[in-house]
Amino acid sequence: MTDAPPETLTLERLATPIGEALVVTDQAGTLRAFNWTDYEPRMRAWVGRHYPKARLGDGRSPEAVRQALLGYFGGESRALDGLAWRASGTAFQLTVWEALCAIPAGETLSYAGLAARIGRPSAVRAVGLANGANPISLVVPCHRVIGADGSLTGYGGGLPRKRWLLAHEGASFKDRLAA
Repeated sequence: MTDAPPETLTLERLATPIGEALVVTDQAGTLRAFNWTDYEPRMRAWVGRHYPKARLGDGRSPEAVRQALLGYFGGESRALDGLAWRASGTAFQLTVWEALCAIPAGETLSYAGLAARIGRPSAVRAVGLANGANPISLVVPCHRVIGADGSLTGYGGGLPRKRWLLAHEGASFKDRLAA
């Protein structure tokens, strides 16, 4: 997932049932970042740190990216599978992010389970930190990682969005707020 840094990045604001999304793609049409408008300063800071020479301008995402996202929010839980993405991160972070993509829609995994999957069972805390540093939420599905007891745990887009995303995908989890 490493390559030459992009020269141009395009930012599209996309309406979704859970808020306006920020979709950042490069000149090749590859997804580079995804977040929500209420976290725009954090996303812009991440883009500035990781792609300091890239020019970020408003525009429209490539049709394949738009259709995948619209399909997902329209009910096709697997519409994001195979969507091209690239992110700047450490080798460990990239390993965790790749492993996140192997969790199918409608399924969840604990942090310990994710650590075991990457062959680092004692690295649960590091896996949690890498999960939280994921710049391409939703497509790199960090929302599918839950607590060992099946309960919802943190999500960079907020627990209400995590709850919605997991319910949208038909995943089982313990919802302490509903209890």
